[in-house]
Amino acid sequence: MRYLFTVCMSFVILGTAFAQEKPAYKIYNKSGNKSDFGEMVNAAVSADVVLFGELHNNAVSHWMQYEVTHAVIERKGDKVILGAEMFEADNQLMIDEFLSGFISEKSFEAQMRLWKNYKTDYKPLLLLSKEYNLPFVATNIPRRYASFVFNHGLDSLSTLSDLAKTYFAPLPMEYSMETPGYDSILVMDTHGQGDSIRMVEAQASKDITMAYFIQQNLVPGATLIHYNGDYHSRIFGGIYYYLKKSNPALTVITISSAENEDTSLPDNAKGSADFVIIIPKSFTKTY
Repeated sequence: MRYLFTVCMSFVILGTAFAQEKPAYKIYNKSGNKSDFGEMVNAAVSADVVLFGELHNNAVSHWMQYEVTHAVIERKGDKVILGAEMFEADNQLMIDEFLSGFISEKSFEAQMRLWKNYKTDYKPLLLLSKEYNLPFVATNIPRRYASFVFNHGLDSLSTLSDLAKTYFAPLPMEYSMETPGYDSILVMDTHGQGDSIRMVEAQASKDITMAYFIQQNLVPGATLIHYNGDYHSRIFGGIYYYLKKSNPALTVITISSAENEDTSLPDNAKGSADFVIIIPKSFTKTY
């Protein structure tokens, strides 16, 4: 009888364990309260700019980018513009040529400087813009110029050609150490050689340039959805800071992606964005 009771209880415990939900993500608002996909999309639809901060190798983060974008397109039609950190400004012409059908997908992929997870994570977004005939903006400063800034300082950009200067924000770029997040870069200067100042300047060259090209491509009544690494817009710093500094009237919504052991909201993520997507660390990575 005791054996039978033990076996029965084991099945009850196992049944309870298997019945537990294992959500792939949970969404929280700026106040730290639980939110949902619909509320996040509603906010995006009413915004001038949506800064979607991703974890570059996180499958859920990329899936949510696609789903949010598709939902906004369903609501706003052709009043949507896409843009991304992952494409550099000197590749804009090639993106336009691909979207217009002037060059093939094969030629495009062979000639572009694409991230290694392009096919799984960014190609679906680019094809979405092609399907709905929407603009896709390459917003980032070419990496060779960001590296130049790291090696020689932000002022060194003034020595480049007039053509080169069309691929980043107008000079002089004025950055501020008040920008949330930049103070953490200074902590990285463990060797005391001042490298962290140039790291801040290189980071600022990216943030300021992305904010510039976002503003250059805004259309009244449209929502520009921008995909960037979470650090570029987290805690309302980076791109967000420079957008609002340039045009305080802009409605800018930030979405942050973060990982935790489960889908509960960690203290360091609370209030880090208008919406925070928490994803279990164990979830599949794209690279």
